[in-house]
Amino acid sequence: MFHDRARIHVLAGRGGDGCLSFRREKFVPKGGPDGGDGGKGGDVALAADGMLRDLSNIRPNQTVRAGKGQPGRGARKHGADGDAVELHVPVGTQVVTDDGELIADLAHPGARIVIARGGGGGRGNAQFATPVRQAPRFAETGLPGDELDLELRLKLLADAALVGLPNAGKSSLIRRVSNATPKVAEYPFTTLAPVLGTVEAPDGSQLVVADVPGLIEGASEGIGLGHEFLAHLERARLLVHVIDCAAGDPAEQWRTIDNELHLYGAGLDERLQVVVLNKVDLVPEPPALELEDARILRVFQVSCATGAGIEGFKRALFELCPSAVVPERVEDQLDLVEFLVYRPKPSQKSNFRILRTDRGFRVAGTPPTDEAVLEQALRDAGVRKGDEVFIGDQELLWA
Repeated sequence: MFHDRARIHVLAGRGGDGCLSFRREKFVPKGGPDGGDGGKGGDVALAADGMLRDLSNIRPNQTVRAGKGQPGRGARKHGADGDAVELHVPVGTQVVTDDGELIADLAHPGARIVIARGGGGGRGNAQFATPVRQAPRFAETGLPGDELDLELRLKLLADAALVGLPNAGKSSLIRRVSNATPKVAEYPFTTLAPVLGTVEAPDGSQLVVADVPGLIEGASEGIGLGHEFLAHLERARLLVHVIDCAAGDPAEQWRTIDNELHLYGAGLDERLQVVVLNKVDLVPEPPALELEDARILRVFQVSCATGAGIEGFKRALFELCPSAVVPERVEDQLDLVEFLVYRPKPSQKSNFRILRTDRGFRVAGTPPTDEAVLEQALRDAGVRKGDEVFIGDQELLWA
């Protein structure tokens, strides 16, 4: 089954706690503070993998969790950083938050973005030593990593995409011109999921062609099967409009689908097109397409059953398909919406830190007004029943 949607819960690693330690050796009974810093929490990243075709490798509501940073130790030993996690997704995957905000658009192979950053490690007490405060009895706890729910949406990257009414012969056409082998049968909606095929020219150049389920009137409003896959047409540089010339007026069939593309939007009604009049072997005389539209580059008459006109159409694809624009650097992509890569907003840093002392915990800085936030921060820091918690001038006993 083709999967073009997936939801994931992302949890970056928490930073390791700083160490509260003093040097204690023979003949050095009162050495100075030597607590090391905690390691940084691991990041969670997404990478576009050209070998993947859909999001079926991601489990439903999968949790992607990075490793925690290790705590610091005595003798100024810093903790190790947490293990980072890299989740591979197909090229063309968009990352969207619950609020509908687009975080990233991985529109080319090798694109990579960090979607959740690990928390910083806490400083050990050696970091707080000063000429005045020579024996600090506190150390910072690590900060939590970013945590968020995301939806992954796949939009296929294809040079050309086949559109048309159900049973127009799109699957038969892609079988004829490419290496794809979709199911072909004499009933509507044989194709239930998009199919990608590679068309190869004699000189070795290649094009990727996409076949999506047939569209019917009202598809832009959610009627039929094809409406779920209209988004996969957005990145195609050329639309191949397949028409069953034995099923009625070709011009009327073209207008039906063109109207759905117009209602859907996203620039589909402005895309360059070629029209393929299929099944010419079933009519006494090939019909003429009486349309004057600047978007239509050429009209082909073919028969997928007999192979008539297929080679000419195949050669013309390489001539008519607009050249792909591949930017060399991410910075060069700012003028190309389909290749734009966004950066996630940095997480809001708190105005307070939790310090671990030899008697419990201390809240440094400006405590949050929401008591639930402070309580959760202390729980994450490891507070236990009986610990002393200092908030400003207040001394509390954790119960």
